[in-house]
Amino acid sequence: MRILLTGANGYIGMRLLPELIEQGHEVICAVRNRNRLSSNKELIKQVEIVEIDLLQDTATPDNIKNIDIAYYLIHSMSGNTKDFDSQEAEAAKNFNKLMAETSVKQVIYLSGMVNQDKLSKHLKSRKAVEDILYKGDYHLTVLRAAIIVGSGSSSFEIIRDLCEKLPIMITPRWVKTKCQPTAIRDVIKFLTGVIGYKECYDQSFDIGGPDILSYKEMMLKYAEVRGLKLWIFTVPVMSAKLSSHWLYFVTSTSYKLAQNLVDSMEVEVIARDNKLEKILGIKTISYKEAIEMAFHRIEQNQVISSWKDSLSSGRFKKELNKYIQIPKYGCVFDKQQKKAENPEEALDKIWAIGGLNGWYYGNWLWKIRGYLDKIAGGVGLRRGRTHPTKLAPGDSLDFWRVLLADREEKRLLLFAEMKVPGEAWLEFCIDEDDIVHQTATFRPKGLLGRLYWYSMYPFHYFIFDGMITKITTSEPKKELNN
Repeated sequence: MRILLTGANGYIGMRLLPELIEQGHEVICAVRNRNRLSSNKELIKQVEIVEIDLLQDTATPDNIKNIDIAYYLIHSMSGNTKDFDSQEAEAAKNFNKLMAETSVKQVIYLSGMVNQDKLSKHLKSRKAVEDILYKGDYHLTVLRAAIIVGSGSSSFEIIRDLCEKLPIMITPRWVKTKCQPTAIRDVIKFLTGVIGYKECYDQSFDIGGPDILSYKEMMLKYAEVRGLKLWIFTVPVMSAKLSSHWLYFVTSTSYKLAQNLVDSMEVEVIARDNKLEKILGIKTISYKEAIEMAFHRIEQNQVISSWKDSLSSGRFKKELNKYIQIPKYGCVFDKQQKKAENPEEALDKIWAIGGLNGWYYGNWLWKIRGYLDKIAGGVGLRRGRTHPTKLAPGDSLDFWRVLLADREEKRLLLFAEMKVPGEAWLEFCIDEDDIVHQTATFRPKGLLGRLYWYSMYPFHYFIFDGMITKITTSEPKKELNN
């Protein structure tokens, strides 16, 4: 079948895409920026790409007019905006307008469970989008999931952060709220299983794993899988605002996502039935098994997608493409260059920068800057990186965002998402003479921006000089013992 995949570079979309291709479907990926789909070049060769911004009322591209199926995987909960619900509604209305000009027969929408009378803002928005999509001129199939567990999912990464960092927790009462987690592997099976299945037309289904657990039980089971000692004490006095700050400072989540998660965690999300599981003949994976599978992926460096690579996990609302041209005027610079002793090794170091590898020099200063950024409401350093050696445009990299990553051209361009009074870029490139060029560019905003740059100049001098020295210096090879 010919399938339109919206949200193709999101957490679910990146997992779903290879499965659709493997099943022999003809896939069109709908994204706002085609460059963000370049992380798997072999995969991208097998699909068509169309740039569509569903927040704008645009004409229907010709190459999606003859589709059979469309996936609607557009969500904005983690964005840095208070009106994400109105944005989600606007995107759904524009999607219906686009679909009216196509031959689409079925639309598949991944939503959240909405079985309670009192819903969070996030779940109300998902239900509102569902209602809008039901007005479309096609057959709608809605899959309603609770927490999705898999390597790189926001829920998994938050639980991981909490359990790995805090052996003793004093938690708010929402940790006793029940939910029904679902393994990402099962979510993909449900999403592909309903393709063209007429029995699933114009229906909504709850999908969940076999376990119904409180958030406290989920953390304790995580600790059990990891062999960690964990003590959790619940207090009734912690407010939603305090809980949001707690999640924000301890985990890698953004503050807006923390707010929305805490809001949702006070609502039980339990499936009404397992009807779809029976229809499709799917045996779901237990929560503990899902955790074990996630760590197998992590240990093998096979994390396909991460919520942290979503643009909404960062600070900027605008499309990052506008920042790819580094300004030349009204800026201050720190330019370093040194000849690489081993150019290939230097390139490998550039591509492995950040995350667990650190920044090669003055890592304690980088960590302090990360803590200060977190206190100021920024993203901090905890996002890390999804893969230890691979980078692609759009990836998060500590408190930077990858704008350009071209190994053939030997060029990496990063844009700062930390809180600064201005805009900052960090660029690495290796020329034909094997000279590594490292350039930090800062476009200050007013007097405060210039005061910031010059107050940081002494630190920049040592950090940037030490960093390029480490990158260009060849490491001695370790001799094997006989």
